[in-house]
Amino acid sequence: MFRFIKEEVRAIKDRDPAARNAFEIIFMYSGFHAVCWYKLSHWLYKHKRFSLARYVSQCCRFWTGIEIHPGAKIGRGLFIDHGMGVVIGETTEIGDNVTIYQGVTLGGTGKETGKRHPTIGNNVMIGCGAKVLGPFRVGDNSKIASNAVVLSEVPDNSTCVGVPARVVKINDQRVGPQALDQIHVPDPVAQQLCALDAKLDRLEKMIQKQKEQDEHENI
Repeated sequence: MFRFIKEEVRAIKDRDPAARNAFEIIFMYSGFHAVCWYKLSHWLYKHKRFSLARYVSQCCRFWTGIEIHPGAKIGRGLFIDHGMGVVIGETTEIGDNVTIYQGVTLGGTGKETGKRHPTIGNNVMIGCGAKVLGPFRVGDNSKIASNAVVLSEVPDNSTCVGVPARVVKINDQRVGPQALDQIHVPDPVAQQLCALDAKLDRLEKMIQKQKEQDEHENI
């Protein structure tokens, strides 16, 4: 237990520049408290004390604003920053050194049975308000932007944004429509002026041709 506390404190200090010391983390960080309560509730859950496990998790929810189902599987070094409104579902699996910000939901869509919640890889960062819904995997070292709604698998080393979320970077290289050169984007006004200029040129040629025909007929 002491080794677990030491690892969690170190993980928070490494990732939160506002953390001044271990005393502050242990006594004042709701994310740290939630992970500790989860360890107890998960132990009870594994030993088939399901009702007691849920009672412990609901006490944690009341005191911290963070709801972690005791059936979830969580690796080492989870850092829940700020934490209020975080929900982690029963069949969620979380790897090592994951960072989760406030308002995040790791949930289901209501359409699946059995494995209903996501699997989060190692070293993943999930921004505030993001929703990851469904029994798919979010790859290692990936980042989920704030308020994104992720509904499908995310490759390793990716960045996801939007509703529904789409992958915009893999290995720090832009992919898809976001690869457009934002500096040399065509000017729509200039394009329209060019189109009007081309139409005017055609009309002038038609008028000139009609004048030549009229002059020829008069002769």
